[in-house]
Amino acid sequence: MITRLRGFFNSMSGRMFLILLFGSGISASVALLLAETSRRSELREFHLERSADRIQDFVTLLNKADEDLRRQLSVDGARGIRVARSSAVAGAPDPAFTARLQRRLHLQNPHAQDAASDVCRPPDHDHGGDSTISSKASNVILQPPDCWLVSVSLADGSRVRLAAGSPPLIIGRAHVFDPLYLVALALGAAAIAFPVARMAAAPLARLSKAATDLGRNLDSEPLPETGPDEVRNASRAFNAMQQRLRRTISERTHMLAAITHDLQTPLTRLRLKLENIDDADLKGRLMSDWAAMQALIREGLDLARSEDTNELFALLDLDSLIESIVSDENDLGRNAMVSATCGRDVRVRPQALRRCIANLVDNALAYAGSVEIGAAADGPHTVITVRDHGPGIPEDSLEAVFEPLVRLETSRSRETGGIGLGLTIARALAAKNGAALHLANHPGGGLIATLTLDSGARPV
Repeated sequence: MITRLRGFFNSMSGRMFLILLFGSGISASVALLLAETSRRSELREFHLERSADRIQDFVTLLNKADEDLRRQLSVDGARGIRVARSSAVAGAPDPAFTARLQRRLHLQNPHAQDAASDVCRPPDHDHGGDSTISSKASNVILQPPDCWLVSVSLADGSRVRLAAGSPPLIIGRAHVFDPLYLVALALGAAAIAFPVARMAAAPLARLSKAATDLGRNLDSEPLPETGPDEVRNASRAFNAMQQRLRRTISERTHMLAAITHDLQTPLTRLRLKLENIDDADLKGRLMSDWAAMQALIREGLDLARSEDTNELFALLDLDSLIESIVSDENDLGRNAMVSATCGRDVRVRPQALRRCIANLVDNALAYAGSVEIGAAADGPHTVITVRDHGPGIPEDSLEAVFEPLVRLETSRSRETGGIGLGLTIARALAAKNGAALHLANHPGGGLIATLTLDSGARPV
């Protein structure tokens, strides 16, 4: 599980998923925090306006009240406002609140100063009264109430000092720090980021797969030229490259086929002339060189055919094919046997696959004298193995022997057969079937060739 997660986050889609997840999460959190800050600022503004309204209403009431009512108001006050005690100590001036009051009471020349909260508390007020709220029992935050000492002139010219307090500012807790909100935000962002990341990385994955398929088979399907402009342009450029490669390989193949075919005529004339040589020793040496040239030309033609096949794919009983090849080898007196069967049909180019396996079998018989052919199912893949019991080859040469005309003189000399094109042809034929061909030294001795088919196998 950890390995799969590490692989996902190392991929393009995984990295885009993380960027989108954290980017959308951070953006949403910042936007919510800004909205919460703005809401609190507006709420405080509303509370300040309410406090100014109360002071304005109280001053208007004092101006209109008779002596008895004014005396009563001076003692009892009103909600959130009363005449300040003479011992009340004023703090620093509050220019902002003073300006707010002057817009309402400009004739009364108001002047506001900050004061301690107990200045605004009535003498008989219970210290644990309704000015506090249990934030433990509710999901709120309580900001302490503001308190001002406001000096204002009345209509009769007297000046009065009022103790005015705002109600406690009750605001909700910021959701940006709420665990439930964070979980919901993460799940929502992930639900959006995952498909978007997969969708954005899908064209790159298709291009990567197409490049891999092209490396194994130039006749693979072209990329669909759909999607955004950048994707269509990349697909169009890839398909154009594929067409150029096909054209180049086709021209090279036709040239090779033409050269090797045209060499047949002079070689035939040369053979007729060699037959007329009287010196048996010289004739034998020359005929040996002629046979080597003939073999080189024949395998060159086989290589050209392997590169330029138009054979169609078809379902093939793989076990029957292997048994047929083994039977043909046994009829020729060679030591070949079936080591395992898979019970599968495979969708392949039948003749190309037969020639590929036959080349591997001929290679094994030429250098080891015996061969075992087997097939096994490996999930969606079908694996064909061709094993000999010869000396094997050095580990650092397992890939080099697939190059044209490469022979390992220490174990695979010209005298034992072969000119270095058999494995090259076998790998080219394997690619025509969308298969991978690899060589390895078997732990029990000898060389084993593994042909892995991935072309729509199904049980028989």
